[in-house]
Amino acid sequence: MIGDTAGTWHAGKEGPAAMIMPAHPQVGGVNRSENIPGLVFEEVTTKQLGLNLHGPRGPVAGGMLGSELHDDGTREDKVFAPGYGEFRSAAGGDLEAMALAVPTDGRPGPVPAELTRLLAAADRAYLAATERRWRAAARATRRAAAAWHAHQTAAVPPRLVAPLTQALARLTHAVDHRRRTPARAAAIATAQAALDLELQYRPPADIDGERFALWARRAAVDAAARNTAGAYSDISALEWIRDRIMRALDPVTLSRIDAALTDLRSQVDDGKLKPAARTAHALSRAVTRP
Repeated sequence: MIGDTAGTWHAGKEGPAAMIMPAHPQVGGVNRSENIPGLVFEEVTTKQLGLNLHGPRGPVAGGMLGSELHDDGTREDKVFAPGYGEFRSAAGGDLEAMALAVPTDGRPGPVPAELTRLLAAADRAYLAATERRWRAAARATRRAAAAWHAHQTAAVPPRLVAPLTQALARLTHAVDHRRRTPARAAAIATAQAALDLELQYRPPADIDGERFALWARRAAVDAAARNTAGAYSDISALEWIRDRIMRALDPVTLSRIDAALTDLRSQVDDGKLKPAARTAHALSRAVTRP
């Protein structure tokens, strides 16, 4: 769940320019990845070069280890890798680790048929659970599980295995117990995890368009369940994805999305969660799926 995005990736506009990482790092070199005095500050000192890392598809050579200094004086080690940028960091029990990157981890050829079936089955499970057609939801869930089992015989980036496996387990449990809201949420999570796998084969803009629709669905589910914190998190995700897909949208569609996002945030702010659910549902259909 997204809790706070204050200062994230801010630099240059309101303060000195910054650098995510140097193109040609040297041990002892320093760069500031976030740099607005009084708002956000991160400074990375290069500690080690030439690391061999375990990437989504096997060994990655040429990694860099840096020590990151935060504005509160704390430090954490952060690993960077060619073709990936930020690769892994861990501090205070939190872990940020790269699962997949494109085009670095892109694969040739069409989307495997198993992934197409998996995404379609997750969509059917969501619609069936929404309408409380539990036998249909159970059939769709079994088809999704079978497609996932078949696809796992291929090479799957390791960090993408658990999210899909866990989402399917939650979906199966919720459908078996005929729990509408958890079933809808788990079906969405299953579809989101399947899209992460499809990213290896499809243009990122297409994937982000479908991600937008799924996050809007999730916002509708959370608003209908009166989960205000969840709805806020969903809106933040929608706003981020909107920024990524805006150049692929025609002006009329973009204007409609922007107005709906403004309405959605205002409705959640005002505690009007039923109208928010309707607005989010409309948003889920705003970006046409390929």
